[in-house]
Order: sequence, then structure tokens, then C-alpha cells
Amino acid sequence: MGETILSFLLGLGLSAAVGFRVFVPMLVVSLASMAGVIQLAPGFEWMGTPVAALVFAVATLAELLGFLVPWVSNALDSIATPAATIAGVIMMAAVLTDMHPVARWALAIIAGGGVALTVQGATVVTRAVAAGSTGGVANPVVGILEAIGALVVTITTIIIPAIMGILVLIVVILLLRIVIPKFRAIRAERKTESNTPHGEVSH
Repeated sequence: MGETILSFLLGLGLSAAVGFRVFVPMLVVSLASMAGVIQLAPGFEWMGTPVAALVFAVATLAELLGFLVPWVSNALDSIATPAATIAGVIMMAAVLTDMHPVARWALAIIAGGGVALTVQGATVVTRAVAAGSTGGVANPVVGILEAIGALVVTITTIIIPAIMGILVLIVVILLLRIVIPKFRAIRAERKTESNTPHGEVSH
């Protein structure tokens, strides 16, 4: 039972990490698995292979460089939320080792996907505020900070999963009270802008 709880807390931390950047945590987990630091659940052994590590490394580089180019960054923003949610589900399911597959996937979808979505929502709000106040100039800086955050959270979670898992749980509960209203406001604003004909000013 204790090992299951520890695996769950590890999954929470890793799911939060992919909310910052999708592939950075996956690369670290792949390398950690190859080094024998963490154990992957049945069916996820492929993540701890050299081929998977290489794919994650290339994807990580492309993701990091993409957020430094404005038009690429905008394109990545549009797919970041669903990608992070899926990655959160995968990360949670990958580390829940001693659990029935049905329970594992149910918990992965609810907890892993939910945590990743919440953190990703927070980054969307942060990026929108930074873009609005600096005209988009600060976006590369925010992108770099998010990548560093993903790396730090992932490594710290692997080292002290219990503490990080509990901390992530507390932070996510607090974020839900802030992020959801802000996220809805941003989406409503973007929808209004997209529905406003050129030359017209929405009131």
C-alpha cells in the first residue's frame, strides 16, 4: 500500500512537470529508467529504451527551439494543452507499478491528466499576461523558465517523490481556484477577437 501511494505521488509530480513542458520530463524519466533509478509499470518499459530516449531528446530540442520563434510558439501554444493532458495521463500510468490496469488508467486519466491540465492552464495564463504586458517580447524568457521548471520539478520529484507529490497536490488545489476563471476569461477573449470582423472594434 505504501509503495502504491509513493508511486501515485511520483505520478503527480511528473504530471505537473509535463504541464510546463511535454517532452523534458519524458526525456528525464526515460534516462532515469535506463539508469535503474525508477521502475516503470508493465507495458511502459519502452520508455526506458535508448530509442525512446533519442526520440524524446529530439522532441525536447524541437519543443525548446520552437518556443523561441514567435510564429512557431503560437502554433505550439494551440496544441500544448491537449498534448500536456495526454502526457500527464501517460506519465501517471507509467509509474503506477502495483495496480490493476483498469484502476491505473482511471487514476491516470483523472489525476494525471487533471494535474497536467491545471499546470498547463497556469502557464497559458502566465504567457498571456506576459505577452499582453510586453507585446510578446517576454515570451522566449517565459518559455525558458517553463523548461527550467519542468526539469527542476521532474528531477526533484524523482529524488523526493513523497514531498513533491504532496506539494504539487496543494499547489494544484490552489491553482484551480485561480486558473480556471482566468483561463475561461482568456479563451472567451480570444473567441471574441476571432469572431470580430477586421476593421471592427468589439465592445
